[in-house]
Amino acid sequence: MEDRKLTVRAVERALDILLCFTTRSDLGLTEIASQIGLHKSTVHRLMATLEDKGFVIRDAATEKYRLGIRIWELSAHMSRSDDPAILLLPAMERLRDRLGETVSLYLRDGSERIRIQAVQSDQAIRRVAPVGVRLPLSVGASSKVLMAFATEEDREDLMNGPEWPVFIDPKVYLAQMKDILEYGYATSYEEREPGAAAVSVPIMDRKGNIAAALSVSGPVSRLSQETLHEYAPVLKEAATQMGLMLS
Repeated sequence: MEDRKLTVRAVERALDILLCFTTRSDLGLTEIASQIGLHKSTVHRLMATLEDKGFVIRDAATEKYRLGIRIWELSAHMSRSDDPAILLLPAMERLRDRLGETVSLYLRDGSERIRIQAVQSDQAIRRVAPVGVRLPLSVGASSKVLMAFATEEDREDLMNGPEWPVFIDPKVYLAQMKDILEYGYATSYEEREPGAAAVSVPIMDRKGNIAAALSVSGPVSRLSQETLHEYAPVLKEAATQMGLMLS
């Protein structure tokens, strides 16, 4: 039993190391050890194993690590026809071309949302939305959409959790959830990021469950609050068509 616990712990630590690369493309041993809270010698042993298996590559010149070929081999198998990030990309591109702003697709993952796809605006001044970024579910148009269409229990867990911002009144938040369910979309105006605005709608699958949140975002200089509300029906129409593409 003890050997099994040690094996599970080693696997957890190795996965924690790989997750460090979600925000940086290359990392040194000290940086990794600091992020996951382990001694450098322990991290060094784990990195050696990951390197042997092809999951990381060490640059001899900089002594930094980056993800290896095995990661890309695994990710290639995710590009299936039922992957929303791939399946919905053409429709997202059409929406970007129609509105001229950045279009993003989000999924909920625990107490966060993760951007799984994005089509950047072609305009010189734009909001850049990197894929893979994790954001809190408490603020932002897409966060509010994902939580409005979640269960009441999920909303209660989020508001009672340790990451809930003290400046957000739960009663106000729940009132917002009610409005989003009634009107079918959410907006944010410099709510999470100064100078940025967004409007988001749910993408519902054929069973009537929320599959993802679709958003259009850009600078407040172009996306006034009035414009956000004007764009909402366009997003809702696009989301309806996207939902029909999902199984």
